[in-house]
Amino acid sequence: MNKLGIYGLSLILIALSLPVSSQSIAVVEGVKIKNGLTKEALFYYNNNWRELRVKALEMGFIESFNLIEQGANSKTEFDLLLITNYINAAQQSLADERFSQLIAAHSEVKLLNQIQPSEFRQSLFVNIAKGLHQSKDEAYTPVKEVLLEGLAHPWSMAFLTEQLALVSEKDGHLLKVDLQSKEKTVIKNFPEDLANKVSIDATQYEPGIYPTSLNGRTGSFNLGIFDVLLDPNFIDNRYIYVAYSAKKADTFTTKVIRAILKDDELTQIKSIFEAAPYTPGAWHFGGGMTFGQDGKLYITVGERLFNEVNQPDMPIAQNMQDKRGKIHRINTDGSIPIDNPDFFEQGISSIYAAGIRAAQGLTVEPFSGNIWFSEHGTHQGDEINLLKPGANYGWPVHTTGRYRHAEYQPPALADRAFTDPKWFWKQTVAPTGLTFYTGDEFPEWKNNLFVAGLSKGSLWRVTIEGTTIKSVESLFVDSPVRSRKVVQSPQGKLYMLTDEDNGKIIRIRKTHS
Repeated sequence: MNKLGIYGLSLILIALSLPVSSQSIAVVEGVKIKNGLTKEALFYYNNNWRELRVKALEMGFIESFNLIEQGANSKTEFDLLLITNYINAAQQSLADERFSQLIAAHSEVKLLNQIQPSEFRQSLFVNIAKGLHQSKDEAYTPVKEVLLEGLAHPWSMAFLTEQLALVSEKDGHLLKVDLQSKEKTVIKNFPEDLANKVSIDATQYEPGIYPTSLNGRTGSFNLGIFDVLLDPNFIDNRYIYVAYSAKKADTFTTKVIRAILKDDELTQIKSIFEAAPYTPGAWHFGGGMTFGQDGKLYITVGERLFNEVNQPDMPIAQNMQDKRGKIHRINTDGSIPIDNPDFFEQGISSIYAAGIRAAQGLTVEPFSGNIWFSEHGTHQGDEINLLKPGANYGWPVHTTGRYRHAEYQPPALADRAFTDPKWFWKQTVAPTGLTFYTGDEFPEWKNNLFVAGLSKGSLWRVTIEGTTIKSVESLFVDSPVRSRKVVQSPQGKLYMLTDEDNGKIIRIRKTHS
């Protein structure tokens, strides 16, 4: 935004605070600009007032905000007074006329607000004031409501509409579910190389690949269908993306396909990512995905080992010529972005970050664009990390937990630096799918990060200031359920998926107390 545009927008905001007539303003909001950062403050306020008010405060662009009752002629300590309501239509009409005159005088401002002045004010000011007053001092209690069950360990959920969603079952199918009618429809034509429900004969492999306690058992373990995403332009191109475990004989790896969803069937299927090599073992595939605000697809891939006794001399997650144990960044057609970081000479070009043991959850913070991910440790070592290009999160050289193989000693690897987690638990949590909450039902939870946990059925609410985690709260401690992912609907409703044979979609809603 150029200086003239900023100036014009400032004039508009200030003009709204000019006297219309004495005591004509019912509600105004005062803004104190901090450190002269007018451009940054106005960027946040102009783009999305309702969503970014608190963010602007956290980032240090504004010093304070406060709804105040006063007349238009009153003196104030604030830099801007923003009109949010009028006593009568005549006063609003007069202000609209002034507003239009200012826009006409500063033509570049039209690029900022391609809407009528009354609509601009209504959407940014009046509704906000009403919403704040409605939520003030409002008591609430979060409760869980089962909306749908009978799912085979649901892993991910992507909303087609508020009522219809794609759901991936780790131990089953890719489904379309109707949250109102409870109808489930299997999406046809899923790739035949899907791996799940394997029979284990541990004697056929070196020790550590399959725990001897599982010998003779049949199950999916960590195999199956993982994340499902809609393309950012899904309405136009109908593309969806699915991560799953693929098989070749008795070996497996993580694979991502892109396909067109047509009449409850996958068509024009294209493999866009394959985390070769294929190896035996049914563990730690990763399979988390998200689209960054850059339009690129980010994919988590675990190191695929159950026990450190099977680590090679150069650990898998530290070997930049091995796709396992990494977070990858690709274009939607599978090609590699030219601005990916370089990981040593001859490193794999899709690698965006390294040192990953078993990351599943991956999500974008809506306002900052930061990407956060969850990480499974072994004995402890469960983490929340902030994704950075070229970062190395340390596994197995640097960890907040302990090893399964008590005698394992990793190499020092003095040629690389490691990035610490933003948070780690001192107990086993097994954190999985996560999301930022931006809905209106729980204003107290606005912009909080929600993290599902497999161990002990935990669900965590995390508050973040900038890139610092300030608090972590365990929810529903009186009714724990093994949970795989937390998702938000287009209208801002919060849901969780339970990792059970009789898997459920649970709505987290408010009940007034």
